[in-house]
Amino acid sequence: MEITAGMVKQLRDSTGVGMMDCKKALAETNGDMEAAVDWLRTRGLAKAAKKADRVAAEGLVGVATSGTKASVVEVNSETDFVARNEQFQAIVGNVAKLALDADGDVVKLGEMPFPGSGHSVSAELTEAIAKIGENMNLRRTEVVSVSNGVVESYVHNAVKGGLGRMGILVALESTGDKAALSALGKQLAMHIAATNPLSIDPEDLDQAVVARERAIILEQVKESGKSAEIAEKMVDGRMRKYFEEVTLLAQTFVIDGETKVGVAIKNAEKDVGAPIKLTRFVRYALGEGIEKVETDFAAEVAATAGVKSNDNEPAK
Repeated sequence: MEITAGMVKQLRDSTGVGMMDCKKALAETNGDMEAAVDWLRTRGLAKAAKKADRVAAEGLVGVATSGTKASVVEVNSETDFVARNEQFQAIVGNVAKLALDADGDVVKLGEMPFPGSGHSVSAELTEAIAKIGENMNLRRTEVVSVSNGVVESYVHNAVKGGLGRMGILVALESTGDKAALSALGKQLAMHIAATNPLSIDPEDLDQAVVARERAIILEQVKESGKSAEIAEKMVDGRMRKYFEEVTLLAQTFVIDGETKVGVAIKNAEKDVGAPIKLTRFVRYALGEGIEKVETDFAAEVAATAGVKSNDNEPAK
């Protein structure tokens, strides 16, 4: 397979590794981008690449709560100017409230009647596109609820109540004091915003992700020349460290910088007056996982002026 300059640049942007190493990694993996990242990592040349670190999309994340239920939605736009548009903000706020009854189904949400309009949410967005002049997209939604306890929400980089660039929901089951439970939920939501855990505990992790991580660590250890027995112990130790980094209950609580989150929840039971179980969390960061098309600004200007960007001759 031909390794293009664009492929090398994409791998370099996602890993921070030099171009020659990126080119070699792609050659060794026949152009498979994900395998190339793993190839670099096994040689200690790159950390785990996260798409969210290198992609961006604009718009707003909205949250809404009602009793023991809360919803989160993401509505995208082309530029961040739209996020400051009052009409767009009103739309996302209303959509977040409607999402409480959409059961996490984005198609169902799009078909729901938009308040005071006589048409659906999707149709409202279509009208807004015509008025504001930018493409918009109702991308995703989730709903979290508890039978007894609280669902706490937190919005990071808020532009107004319930709207911002990141929304977090935390579900805590407990029969204890609701005010104390809400205070804990807010702290946990802020922690999740800061650390971006992949799951509550190792059992909830995608086993394909776990297997891939273990395979990468094993390759790294093998290259150190250790015996099979020692290598296996080293892999187990590094996997424990990995779980501490990516699973919520094992992370160090950012609120005090010392206590594990699982221990902090257990300690909070004294103030709450009853056992506490963290049953679920959701973290929406605006634009994560969306590839933005890179454009050549100079070429765009030249095209608008009716000239070629390379030699300034009139475009034919």
